[in-house]
Amino acid sequence: MSESVRIVACPTCRTEVRWEPQSRYRPFCSERCRLIDLGQWASENYRVPAEEENPPGEPPQSPH
Repeated sequence: MSESVRIVACPTCRTEVRWEPQSRYRPFCSERCRLIDLGQWASENYRVPAEEENPPGEPPQSPH
């Protein structure tokens, strides 16, 4: 029985990458692309959206 290997696009350069244990930098194609992505996070070019705990104009909630 043959196993199919999943192919994904490198998030940085869009090169096809085999998703398997031998793909050392997956989901990236290389260490270079992995470091470029890390640099984007470090320089805050990428952000995870979040909501403020206390919307403006509402008093802070007291702990119970």
